[in-house]
Amino acid sequence: MIIKSIELKNFRNYDNLEIIFDDATNILYGDNAQGKTNILESAYVSATTKSHKGSHDKEMIRFNEEEAHIRTIVQKKERDFQIDIHLKKNRAKGIAVNQLPIKKASDLFGILNIVFFSPEDLNIIKNGPAERRRFLDLELCQLDKIYLDDLTKYNKILKQRNTLLKDLYFHPELNDTLPVWDAQLVEYGKKIIRRRKSFIEELNDIVYSIHRNISGQREELVLNYDPSVEAIFFEDELFHSMQKDQKLCQTSVGPHRDDISFLLNEIDIRKYGSQGQQRSAALSLKLSEIELVRRSINDTPVLLLDDVLSELDSNRQNYLLNSIHDIQTIITCTGLDEFVKNNFQIHKTFQVTDGHVSLQSQESF
Repeated sequence: MIIKSIELKNFRNYDNLEIIFDDATNILYGDNAQGKTNILESAYVSATTKSHKGSHDKEMIRFNEEEAHIRTIVQKKERDFQIDIHLKKNRAKGIAVNQLPIKKASDLFGILNIVFFSPEDLNIIKNGPAERRRFLDLELCQLDKIYLDDLTKYNKILKQRNTLLKDLYFHPELNDTLPVWDAQLVEYGKKIIRRRKSFIEELNDIVYSIHRNISGQREELVLNYDPSVEAIFFEDELFHSMQKDQKLCQTSVGPHRDDISFLLNEIDIRKYGSQGQQRSAALSLKLSEIELVRRSINDTPVLLLDDVLSELDSNRQNYLLNSIHDIQTIITCTGLDEFVKNNFQIHKTFQVTDGHVSLQSQESF
């Protein structure tokens, strides 16, 4: 699949923009804070309805404007899809596919598959477990609509249960309603735990060989899924933690507290690995994500690289660039030195300056 074009109106620092992409490698270059990442963000919103930064809709609307529009044309297996996202400051966003409004965001998932790689992803291993859960959820939601539905329901029930736990202090008579929420939490939580476990198993089949290649056959990387509680024990653990939960006014067990560990030659690199080892593992993880999507949908995702090359040494740069020759890639960077030095083929180059994008002649590079 490819993104053929993106049109923006009042999105971030763009008043009006239309950009037509090449099927292969596209470079957006310019100084920092000019709007390069905003273009990648618009593509991500078109795939998932959400910002990769976690921004609210109103934060993505141009200053002093009430609404913003994103129109993305996607070609998937020789068929075109027009995705329209209408962001509004004080109301829910509007979404349409081929000019037909959709009621549920989940109906959008799967039309455009994105793998987004930013410098923050290089810290996924050493940062907190919330980031690793977010990685799990973002990828699974793109690939599995059932998981998306289960996760949405679980999070809604979790929020309601936590609210009830806070209310019990003043209204102990509500205690009889707690088992109702517990039963639903267990129902959807078990499904999430089992799907995450199978996802990590699928990912391990791919990440092992990729990391062996990155490390020159010296290191073996294995991902471990570390659930807060096993699915089979979730109901019992939730019951036994009831007093603790009432004291803390929050739910202490469940998939919302899961984690992933990364073992390099059986050593936990989250605790004992060097920064270089952690970055290599993060790179392996992202490249594995591409291959997993390819296998799952029998098509290639679109790869967005947000100023990642400047964070990698030359060996990791070369490995990354050599791995993406058969996939549409949109790359942001401040300069083109890395691509020229590595003789990397660039198909379209755009200069981004203060919310203005200009196509550059390839002869000048």
